Amino acid sequence: MNDATSLVDEPRRGGRWSGSGHPVATALLYALAPLGLAGLAGGLLIDNDPVAWAGTLAAAAGVALLVGRAASATRRSSRLGLLLGGALEGLPAGQLLCDGDDNVVFINGAFRELSGWRDGERPLDALERRFAGDPDGLAEFRRLRERVRAGTAASAELAVPYEGRPPVWLRLQGQPVYGFPGSVHWRVEDITARRELEQVMLREQAKLVDFMDHAPVGFFSVDQDGHFLFVNATLAKWLGCSPTDLVEGGRTLHEMLATPPAGAAPYDLFEGGGPEQRGELAMRGPGGRRFQASVAQTVVRAEDGRQVHTRSVVRDLTPEREWQEALRLSEQRFQRFFEDAPIGIALVDEHGRLAECNEAFLALIGSAAQEVIGRPMPDLIVPAERDMVAERLKEVQGGGDPAAPLEIRLSAGRELSAQLYARRLGGVGPDGAAGLILHFIDMTERKSLEAQFAQSQKMQAVGQLAGGVAHDFNNLLTAMIGFCDLLLLRHKPGDQSFSDIMQIKQNANRAANLVRQLLAFSRQQTLQPRVINVTDVLAELANLLRRLIGENIELKMIHGRDLGLIKVDQNQLEQVIINLVVNARDAMAGGGRLTIVTSNYAVANAERREHETIPPGDYVSVEVIDTGCGIPRENLQRIFEPFFSTKEVGSGTGLGLSTVYGIVRQTGGFVFVDSAVGEGTTFTILLPRHQGEIRPVDSGEPRERRGSDLTGTGTILLVEDEDAVRVFSARALRNKGYQVLEAKNGEAALQQIESNGSRIDLLITDVVMPQMDGPTLARHVRRLRPDMRVIFISGYAEDRLGDIDGVEVAHFLPKPFSLKQLASKVKEVIREGK
Repeated sequence: MNDATSLVDEPRRGGRWSGSGHPVATALLYALAPLGLAGLAGGLLIDNDPVAWAGTLAAAAGVALLVGRAASATRRSSRLGLLLGGALEGLPAGQLLCDGDDNVVFINGAFRELSGWRDGERPLDALERRFAGDPDGLAEFRRLRERVRAGTAASAELAVPYEGRPPVWLRLQGQPVYGFPGSVHWRVEDITARRELEQVMLREQAKLVDFMDHAPVGFFSVDQDGHFLFVNATLAKWLGCSPTDLVEGGRTLHEMLATPPAGAAPYDLFEGGGPEQRGELAMRGPGGRRFQASVAQTVVRAEDGRQVHTRSVVRDLTPEREWQEALRLSEQRFQRFFEDAPIGIALVDEHGRLAECNEAFLALIGSAAQEVIGRPMPDLIVPAERDMVAERLKEVQGGGDPAAPLEIRLSAGRELSAQLYARRLGGVGPDGAAGLILHFIDMTERKSLEAQFAQSQKMQAVGQLAGGVAHDFNNLLTAMIGFCDLLLLRHKPGDQSFSDIMQIKQNANRAANLVRQLLAFSRQQTLQPRVINVTDVLAELANLLRRLIGENIELKMIHGRDLGLIKVDQNQLEQVIINLVVNARDAMAGGGRLTIVTSNYAVANAERREHETIPPGDYVSVEVIDTGCGIPRENLQRIFEPFFSTKEVGSGTGLGLSTVYGIVRQTGGFVFVDSAVGEGTTFTILLPRHQGEIRPVDSGEPRERRGSDLTGTGTILLVEDEDAVRVFSARALRNKGYQVLEAKNGEAALQQIESNGSRIDLLITDVVMPQMDGPTLARHVRRLRPDMRVIFISGYAEDRLGDIDGVEVAHFLPKPFSLKQLASKVKEVIREGK
């Protein structure tokens, strides 16, 4: 066997020659040996040059015919073959040589890696597999193969798709081997980095083009004949056309000028021309749109002196002229506004003297214009504040910060409080020197309103804080009361631990009562309103009130005729009256008279009382009047705040009046207080009058009292993010015979419903939870199981929840609840569903 045949049959490291005695491989080896390695390597390394490929391979084929006539190959051809295989293997681009049947003659490692080729398959099929995820790329690759198979050199740049990361771009080149029909030399190169660089360059170019095209000024360039070379979109828009109309439409610069310069070059803007041209002129578009422009132009000449182009910038003066006209009109309007302004305005010259003022200022100080014009401004201020005002005006006139207003008292005519704003103003004096413009606002009414608003805001903020604290406490108290109930199931009255557990539960219930009072103040308690007659309520309370106030206080009730009906929670209204009566009793330690008066009260127009505004309507008034010690004026603004009390430590919680305030406001009413120290106090409650009749109310006992058996059967899904509440509730329900599934949040609950929904009879869910809250969970449940019953539990009031985001609250259990209340509510709801 000769050396050439051995080389063909021997697989090489990395790259590989295939086919024993393959004619293409043999011809190439014999052809390349006399030429040397450099000739073919150089041809193969010429990028995008099929002519170089063709020349190299044709030369190799021609030499191969000559060498084929020789008797044997020399060892030098064998070594060159080895060098050739190593050189092709070392190329970064993939190299593949196929014969007419797509059989592999040579393939290097780079091609195997880029194509994903495995032994036993055709490399081009492997490469085609890379494009399976991109139908367009696959079709393009197949077209490329067909063109090359037809004997045409072709190339393409295709993207190899990858899931979850950017594609890899490959450049594929196919070159038929001349003299060997069907044989093809394929070259594959990873061009991802180049494509990414091209994309970056295109993005930056697009940014630059966008900036130039849409800059707030116009740009254009014309040649020596005045034809437009470039126009940006801004200028074209001003001219009422498109850049294409000017650049490709044969338009000239002078056609776009309302008055072209006489005797000037076609590229000049003004007569006389010159390399630098600046000025104002009128431009006119092809459609006749005209605008005034400020133009700056540089004329650039080529080295031959004949070729010319310009760099021109255009600024549309239309907005500026419009602003100037608007300024002129505003100056005209200023005098009119100055005279008719509802606040006092005064102009002070550079010497601090009053130069001009409006009628509102004269009315404010109660003087005529001739009495104050020309006087120093500080003379109109009370003596105690003159130095301070003079210093401040001097600072502002010198350029100081005028932002903060001054609270001052004016002494001319009448003394009153006002707010002074000072601004530096030019052109007040005869010589145009800088003076001041002063604005005076009467603060008497405003200060009164501010005090009322501050009180209202304070009550609202305290209410929000109280409501938030109460909600958190309800979760804690639910767990405390619940686990006490669980312990009491194991420790009966005779047990040693029974009394300790009862102490804990009783104190927890006391805490729950305080929480209810906080919720009442913050207007977040659960109400059960019904239409009642306040006279009947007071009649039922009469005996209790007499016992509360004692024998040394006279109780008198005066009821109005034809008293209107009100819709309130009767228990809460009774709590309001009892709290007011107890307060009145404590204010009359030495005895006195307590009078409760009811009447109708009509409001024709909105009334302002204290810090509340009473809207028009009909109300029922309840007045609680005592002859006690009265309330000091400084305490009147605080008496409705939680925990505020003037009693001795230990004599009260300070929640009585705050509870009154919250219940009345949540009902839609108002509560006011009038008091004089040593004379007594009157609390007035106004409740909206109900238009309608009294309807019978179910006065039967709660359902849980109708029978002692609270056990039941069924599967319950309990959703609660508070671990202690969830653990207690689950144990309590399991003790009553229910099967309980637990979930810490709405997502976990929804998963259980989707997997076990058919056997769940009842959903108990907290309203406020992180991520998916109770109402959202309920909406999903309605879609999956429209018939499933839902009980909402929350530390907030049911009235506050209402219709939660479109989910009707049919069943609600407020926190804190006991074991008995929970079991009773569950049995009631399950019974309704059967």
